[in-house]
Amino acid sequence: MTRGRFARGASRIPRSWIAAWLCLAAAAAAAGCSAAGTAERTSGGTTLDAVRTRGFLRCGVSTGIAGFSTIDGRGEWHGLDVDVCRAIAAAALGDASKVRYTPLSAARRFAALQAGDIDVLARNTTISFQRDAQLGFEFPAVNWYDGTTFLVRRSRGVERPQQLDGTTICLTPGTTTEADVADYFRKHGLRFTPVVIERVEEAVAAYQNGRCDAFSSDQSTLAGIRARAPNPADHVVLAETISRSPLGPAVMPSDGRWVKIVRWSVYAMVDAEELGLTSATIDAALGSPAPEIRRFTGVEGDLGPMLGLDRRWAYAIVKQVGSMRESYERNLQPLGIERGLNRLWKDGGLLYVPDIR
Repeated sequence: MTRGRFARGASRIPRSWIAAWLCLAAAAAAAGCSAAGTAERTSGGTTLDAVRTRGFLRCGVSTGIAGFSTIDGRGEWHGLDVDVCRAIAAAALGDASKVRYTPLSAARRFAALQAGDIDVLARNTTISFQRDAQLGFEFPAVNWYDGTTFLVRRSRGVERPQQLDGTTICLTPGTTTEADVADYFRKHGLRFTPVVIERVEEAVAAYQNGRCDAFSSDQSTLAGIRARAPNPADHVVLAETISRSPLGPAVMPSDGRWVKIVRWSVYAMVDAEELGLTSATIDAALGSPAPEIRRFTGVEGDLGPMLGLDRRWAYAIVKQVGSMRESYERNLQPLGIERGLNRLWKDGGLLYVPDIR
């Protein structure tokens, strides 16, 4: 649904609606938001207890972002964020398939988490000060480093964001992209007309139908949109980003153990890549003499039980979901999305996690 909130020619997006939404969200969190959801988390134990009693993990994902969370014709979910959900389920339940996915728009995702309708939000979400300090979410780990930029038609000849002065730009509400674009245009004395549409797929359709001169989102999201366009060569994702966007799963802060389970589920996928472990080699690794691999696979030590997990929790993640490299190659590489900053530190990227020891 298009939200005609802003007058044509506006150079920045008014923040009044953002402030109002934040106040409502904060008030809802303080009041408990959803009695049913909160009760499930607190009466009878921890989030892990609730997940096990229920028999599945409730994971909030996007309504459709290529490479991160999309549903196929058989009703199965795929994507980098989906693999985070599956990894958590493998660690908590021993079965990566025991996930119930809740598609959420950017504007509605935080209310669902605060209400206790989901156990974790893995929805292409940028970690920011406001979301941490004001909304009070915990972001246990980063699973993709990104940045805001623009998708434009090649015929326009645009090569840099500054060339978008006076254009109409499609945006989705409740995202850091809105603020990024408003700040960038204000900083450079440029003007633009925002067209704000809640659902990603509807915003993409608006861009493809010519309602907008450009579409703004994270660079990887735009690369996925371009790859699935009827004629990808007709569109360009600008190489220059106008922000930093570390993306990661979010949880409520009330359950410290659950925060750690989510954190180490992501870390295990990265550490597996560091150790050279894959879904195809993890079984053979059970016989490895290397201390770090024996600890990782649970052959030695009692690390899993420290979080209420099975000793082979990390083994289950790699066996059923794979390493971070496998997830990237399965979900993002086919779309032509470069790994870039999301390579391991030893390969020139930013991925670096503590040892599982």
